[in-house]
Amino acid sequence: MRGTGPLLLVIPGGGGDATILGGLADGLAARYTVVTFDARGYSRSLLDGPPVDQRVDVQSDDAHRLIELLAPAGEPVYVFGISSGAIVGLDLLVRHPERVRLLIAHEPPAVEVLPDAAEQRAFFASVHATFRRQGTAAATAEFARGIGFSVPEEPEEPKETEVTGESAGPAAEDPETAAMMARLTVNLPLFLEHEVRQFTSHPLDVPAIKARRAQLVLAAGRESRGHLPYRPAELLAERLGQPLLECPGGHTGAVEYAAEFVELLHRTFEAGAAPGLSESR
Repeated sequence: MRGTGPLLLVIPGGGGDATILGGLADGLAARYTVVTFDARGYSRSLLDGPPVDQRVDVQSDDAHRLIELLAPAGEPVYVFGISSGAIVGLDLLVRHPERVRLLIAHEPPAVEVLPDAAEQRAFFASVHATFRRQGTAAATAEFARGIGFSVPEEPEEPKETEVTGESAGPAAEDPETAAMMARLTVNLPLFLEHEVRQFTSHPLDVPAIKARRAQLVLAAGRESRGHLPYRPAELLAERLGQPLLECPGGHTGAVEYAAEFVELLHRTFEAGAAPGLSESR
């Protein structure tokens, strides 16, 4: 938790944790009490037993418990979810609408709303099969290419600094970033085995979401246009009769363009809707 003001719950994407959106949270803390967290099983949120398939409703219940704990008076809170966290946010909105003031759902990869859902399910099944056969690195590369990320054919050689001649690689990272990257690396097998197929194939309750559209803004990154992460948000916004809120960058824009996201999220939360959304929605 950081900052002061209305409570804002930030739900990370699959395999992420409370730290990955730290830059965004720091910027928003001037106007909101920002809560970030490690989803169950990831990073420092340890399971009592072996890993099991992740479930949207379970993570949604976890988010609701956090809201009940941190906003006990029953007032609704702001929610920002990215990727898998946006799917969790949509489930939270449907099942606990009284606790959500406004949800901004950035690129929820809910492929069941797409006309080519079967093809997309097959893609995520292929990523899982690659993970089983070849391991994390190969599966991550296949996943990244499939959602429109640029993946270099060969790893880049570490660059040398002009002053010291030492490698400017992971060792040059600050300790907090290095610790985060180590956690995210450990998170990847859980994500690839127990979340990516389960969350992307989660069927959204579109009629129930439509009934709560006054509390929802769907968002996607400009650099994601034409790629898988953009399409479900675009199509769902169309089905709800809403404009899509376009954001800087792509699927990870909230990390790469944190300052721009801070201002865009604040304007949207303040307006209570996406820019250009009519009051009659």
